[in-house]
Amino acid sequence: MAQWLKRGAEAEARAEADRKVRDVVEAILGDIEARGDAAVRELSIKFDGWDRDSYLLTPAEKQACLDQLSAQDLKDIEFAQTQVRNFAKIQREALKDVEVETLPGVILGHRNIPVNAAGCYVPGGKYPLLASAHMSVITAKVAGVPRVVTCAPPFHGKPAPAIVAAQVMAGADEIYCLGGIQAVGAMALGTQSIRPVDMLVGPGNAFVAEAKRQLFGRVGIDLFAGPTETLVIADDSVDAELCATDLLGQAEHGPDSPAVLLTTSEQLARETMAEIERLLAILPTAEIARKAWQTYGEVIVADSDEEMVKIADDIASEHVQVMTRDPDYFLQHMTNYGALFLGPRTNVSYGDKVIGTNHTLPTKKAARYTGGLWVGKFIKTCTYQKVLTDEASAMVGEYCSRLCALEGFAGHGEQANIRVRRYGGRNVPYAGRAEPVTVD
Repeated sequence: MAQWLKRGAEAEARAEADRKVRDVVEAILGDIEARGDAAVRELSIKFDGWDRDSYLLTPAEKQACLDQLSAQDLKDIEFAQTQVRNFAKIQREALKDVEVETLPGVILGHRNIPVNAAGCYVPGGKYPLLASAHMSVITAKVAGVPRVVTCAPPFHGKPAPAIVAAQVMAGADEIYCLGGIQAVGAMALGTQSIRPVDMLVGPGNAFVAEAKRQLFGRVGIDLFAGPTETLVIADDSVDAELCATDLLGQAEHGPDSPAVLLTTSEQLARETMAEIERLLAILPTAEIARKAWQTYGEVIVADSDEEMVKIADDIASEHVQVMTRDPDYFLQHMTNYGALFLGPRTNVSYGDKVIGTNHTLPTKKAARYTGGLWVGKFIKTCTYQKVLTDEASAMVGEYCSRLCALEGFAGHGEQANIRVRRYGGRNVPYAGRAEPVTVD
């Protein structure tokens, strides 16, 4: 039976924090909807100290950001984007349009149609997270989205050169230097200067995530996202330094980022806890990582790999780093996760930044019912049907008429009956005054 050597914050505390965020977001979105650009400008000044007539970056501003990066910087961004683009293309090729004759004269099919406009939020208040531009913009463009809009907050009082460069190189059509709820609200609701989009994607802080949740339905979203989560599954085939590094590497995202160690070795668990304290004394981002670890960090010791699978599926973590003798066991048996990182040679940072899989992933147990962002999120699979012969229309119509009668839908039934009369030569009375048609 598993034992917890360390537990995170109680659910009640998390729920109270969520309630406060929910109220703030609701009020701000209402203000943006009512006042448009004026509200967006006031919010940008209030939260980011950033004021300008238009938040849309000009071609000259975009070029200036590109010019600030070294040749190596640009080459590194290009490498990462190539990996993301390549994998996205492979995923897109897996989505096929279909058309098949299911009965003589009856054609059914579907088309995979991209949305017309996507809004991509690229977080960058604490760190210039240019990788989020790759993950959202490139994926949307590979999916075939004609208009891709991006928003990223200012960094140190100006557009973040690396983020802007990544957005430009990824192919964004409109780039705004705008952050937070005001960015997400402006893209979804539209303002006097920003045309609304059809869906919102990209990670963000608790306020951005809540704004997307409240806007869902008016626009599509990629997924309901919360703070970054990481789960390290390990046995005594690896050491405490590796486990501690992988936990803190994700805890630095924010003070509310859960980091969990799940292991079959109590010795490794205790050594990892000690190693975390050692690393927190020297890690440059320790102030944030320490808060996350102290409040939301957990250490769980299980009896077997089988028990670790059950616990991991219950946690349903965004990132799952597996460092055991047989990592493929978890690939074969786990069902609830955002992304798996199998073996000590890979890690979550590779997925976050460069390896090619998408880093926008489900959190807060959403991995129970959805995967992460991919080209398919930007695509609507839309069905169609054709009936090519009179005989086929009359035959299907007879079945449809009787089924409509079972439901009491006379109008639906008459849609079928009129075709039986016209195409089948049957003198079927109006559905409201007669029994449904029967097959001779």
